[in-house]
Amino acid sequence: MCFRKITQSKIQNLKSNMSISSTLWQANIDLAQACLDNPFVRGIGDGSLPRHKFAYYVGQDAFFLEAFARAYSIAAAKAPDFNGFRTFHALAGGVLEELQLHTNYASSWGIDLHSIQPGAATRRYTDFLIATAWSGNSGLTAAAMSPCMRLYEFLGKELACDGIPEHDYSEWIRIYSGADFDEIAQKLADLVDTYTTDTNLIHSTYRYAMQCELDFFQAAWIN
Repeated sequence: MCFRKITQSKIQNLKSNMSISSTLWQANIDLAQACLDNPFVRGIGDGSLPRHKFAYYVGQDAFFLEAFARAYSIAAAKAPDFNGFRTFHALAGGVLEELQLHTNYASSWGIDLHSIQPGAATRRYTDFLIATAWSGNSGLTAAAMSPCMRLYEFLGKELACDGIPEHDYSEWIRIYSGADFDEIAQKLADLVDTYTTDTNLIHSTYRYAMQCELDFFQAAWIN
């Protein structure tokens, strides 16, 4: 497993002629690196993560994904054109498929998803997403949701860069490093590029969501 540091020279080489979604990602690469370096994510990568920590994460992430699907649906209803509506709607369907993965984990690990109570980090993140979806336009909602998708794509690729070892969390790495997930993450990035402009609000919204991602992993680690 390789944990590659993202250097400033790499960032500078990517800054010219970038889309808004790429600009936002590069502006928050420090938080992405912090997520990759988090002991929870490292434990997934090498299989050393205690099972009870992953079980906690699965329950919290299932709660989060339900809010994520709702935010997609709200954004779809607000989309200014039918193509945007159709894309947001399709992405909501993808979240429901991802929830099935959590249901499978829950079944095999004896987790009762119906009894899950959201932790503080989870509630803070989901409240932010839903509030943004209701109060903002589709572009702002896309900017709030894109960090999750882009980050998981990044983490999956990094954890799989030397191949995927066989352990309890191999399927997690396999899914998020796969081409299917790349396609989904890109669709959301395209929505950011289509419906947003480079404003302070877009930047602050994106960064807050990235910080919520880091807090989410840390909460699972210390549980």
